[in-house]
Amino acid sequence: MKFCKTYQEYMQSQEHELPGVGFKNLKKIMKKCSRDCQSLNDSVDIRTCPNQCPVCDGTFFPSLLDEMSDIMGCFNQRAQKVLELHLASGFKKYFLMLKGKLRGNHTALIQEDKDLVTYALINATAIRKILKKYDKIHYSKQGQLFKSQVQTMHKEILQSPWLCELVALHINLNATKVKSKKAPAFFDVCYLTFKDEKPSLTCELFGSIKIDIDLTCSVCLDTVFDPIALTCGHIFCYSCACSAASVTIVDGLKAADPREKCPLCRERGVYEGAVHLEELNILLAQRYDTYWMERLQMERVERVKQMKEYWEAQCRAAMGV
Repeated sequence: MKFCKTYQEYMQSQEHELPGVGFKNLKKIMKKCSRDCQSLNDSVDIRTCPNQCPVCDGTFFPSLLDEMSDIMGCFNQRAQKVLELHLASGFKKYFLMLKGKLRGNHTALIQEDKDLVTYALINATAIRKILKKYDKIHYSKQGQLFKSQVQTMHKEILQSPWLCELVALHINLNATKVKSKKAPAFFDVCYLTFKDEKPSLTCELFGSIKIDIDLTCSVCLDTVFDPIALTCGHIFCYSCACSAASVTIVDGLKAADPREKCPLCRERGVYEGAVHLEELNILLAQRYDTYWMERLQMERVERVKQMKEYWEAQCRAAMGV
């Protein structure tokens, strides 16, 4: 497996030991499963494991799930710290400087952001490869089924809202920087693309692996404005998300009922941990300025209307009307 070697070289090149996919251990588990299946009947070439396989269900998938959880947790924690340092201003920035957390310069911040995006993409690719290998060996679709189950558990790293923020941050930081002709060893490029006047974030790895993050709100079917990412990974306009959650902009998404579902995947309980995508908001405001100003005026009218209705309702309730 060529990618396996590339992945191991990447993980070994990191200064700090980071959670990753244990290719060697997982491949050993798959081989053991194949041997056990074959030993059931030596005269017949049995390669598919049964639906209730003690090896796969008890070792392979739980091990991979633990690794995916560790990768997701590590990435989210580091990404939040990077964005916190970058977005800090005023007293908070001064406080972080006193604590010694704000030591990196602009170049160091770009590099750390690039490293985190690379870490997310290469691990997402590693997980996809090992599950594809599993299905190939077992002539099954259990790997695809496991991936779908993991997505509903919000353990898929590409679902992380912080990935979208880091990609937007990378583009923002490099807006005035001249691109080098020499491509980095692993990470190639991130950019904002427009297709049929609809924007999306694109990341390329190794020159062949590419992911696209659609920036079209599935509620209003327009480019996301004041974007918010739900815990399921889907991105919406903040006002559209409030509308879908049956709450007002004044109350906010924290007031949403846990039973409310994502408009796209119909997953429940995805509003409480929603993340405001501030870097993406900055990026779209700069690159899509005409649309942004028009949408801003429309949003202001709607928000003033909702605030007026909210306070009128509060006043009537206070007077017992």
